[in-house]
Amino acid sequence: RNGRGATPTEAGKLLLEHGRGILHQVERAREELAQLRGGLAGRVALGLPPSAARALAVPLVHAFRAELPQARLAISEGLSASMQDQLASGRLDVAVLYNAPPSRGLEIVPIASEELVLVQAAAAADAAPLPPTLTLQQASRLPLVIPSRHNAIRMHLEAQMAAVGCEPTVALEIDSVRAILDLVESGAGAAVLSLQTVASAPRPGAFATQRILVPSGAPLRIPLYTAVSALRPATATQRAVLALVRRVASERLGAPEAAPPATGF
Repeated sequence: RNGRGATPTEAGKLLLEHGRGILHQVERAREELAQLRGGLAGRVALGLPPSAARALAVPLVHAFRAELPQARLAISEGLSASMQDQLASGRLDVAVLYNAPPSRGLEIVPIASEELVLVQAAAAADAAPLPPTLTLQQASRLPLVIPSRHNAIRMHLEAQMAAVGCEPTVALEIDSVRAILDLVESGAGAAVLSLQTVASAPRPGAFATQRILVPSGAPLRIPLYTAVSALRPATATQRAVLALVRRVASERLGAPEAAPPATGF
């Protein structure tokens, strides 16, 4: 114990890893018995980043209920860095991550890419009509309502702008997609969000979007990946959910720009 609570000893950490392994094997046994009765069962914990969750959560739940009626799906939202830690600790079984770097102990596979667009209030756009596209330099000069720096979309935008010698003009930092949309609608600034985030907003007509072009002339995009633990064997239900996530993401968001063949667990 210490002043901030308690931390496990080395023996405790070892016991914890063994305990997780035992519980995982129990879950696998339940699933294999369920398969003998004609279906996949068990619980799968899936993590989604907030922006992707707006586009994927509803179709994933509907497809899951239709294809895996005896199983249970628990979806949580989180930042990519936090979800990698949860995969490593066993709190998540599958996660969708933005811009995921190679990570020891995780199997990371590209599944889709999302277009990022400039979002403004429709009322502001009506008052001053927008051109259909703008460059990264032009976007950098607009006051942006933007997540804080640990957000993957923020980090991707800053890296893309730095490559052309500019940086975003930050009007407000806020880590809630819904709050960002509300602030943009109120006229507090513009935002850079995925096109699907705007399309799935409660009132998409309240916003106007512009395509942001990178120096090659292509639209600004951010890649998405599935991630699973490479250290724990997968259950059949987890493999089915992973395949389901990859399929729904490809259908809703489009295939990755340059994806190697997807591998399983």
